[in-house]
Amino acid sequence: MACPYHCDYCINAFESDQHRNWPMMPGADWIRGLSRLTNLDRPDGLVPVTLQGGEPSVHPDFYEIINGLPKQIRIDILTNLCFDVGEMIRRVDPHRLRREAPYASIRVSYHPDQVDLEELLAKTHRLLEADFHVGIWAVGHPDWADHIGAVQERARREGIDFRIKEFLGTAHGKLYGTYKYPDACSLQTTRQVLCRTTELILGPDGSVYRCHHDLYEQFEPVGHILDPDFRMKGEFLPCDCYGHCNPCDIKIKTNRLQQFGHTS
Repeated sequence: MACPYHCDYCINAFESDQHRNWPMMPGADWIRGLSRLTNLDRPDGLVPVTLQGGEPSVHPDFYEIINGLPKQIRIDILTNLCFDVGEMIRRVDPHRLRREAPYASIRVSYHPDQVDLEELLAKTHRLLEADFHVGIWAVGHPDWADHIGAVQERARREGIDFRIKEFLGTAHGKLYGTYKYPDACSLQTTRQVLCRTTELILGPDGSVYRCHHDLYEQFEPVGHILDPDFRMKGEFLPCDCYGHCNPCDIKIKTNRLQQFGHTS
């Protein structure tokens, strides 16, 4: 969950900011654990792997993980592009980071107060010229709405796919976002529910979590990716943290086919 940026609206720190200091599982173990996904078929192919964080490129074995996973596992990346893109061009086949989806396989996050725009655009163009499938995404925070809109227009003129994601969280005393269960992230009340997720959520150490809330708040994991007996069951599990859910888990969003109405 490490990241060199410190955005005050970071969704990882919706309730607290204790998620940054985690041990990282070595790359060889990540390859071994994620390779188990070759056993999980679905109608449109194998379960894809999304490398995200925090910032995934801060892992010392970032490129070893990308190149070491079985070729049939599709990989996509969420990144702020803080790394040397020249090294990625030298070390990674652009077709390795390609999945069948109506959006870029490398989704670059733009944070106006953390990064130089000209540098970010230059890096994006360089990756596009090297045949990587890249797009830029920005969070539609109310404080940056006009600026982000102008940057989107410029990026599109330059041939870059630039999209704006709905801001999730609180700003100026108002909760922003479209949620299936609006009171679930109110941080005002807590009650018991039965809940399940459609995603396999992994921490930096390989632990498996019920949801993003449990991951970011470092609650007890439900398993570990290297445990040979671990299975995804898709069951409803008891939870006594309803009211403190992370917005990522309950927002209404588009699925991997960009069809609106999904919630994880």
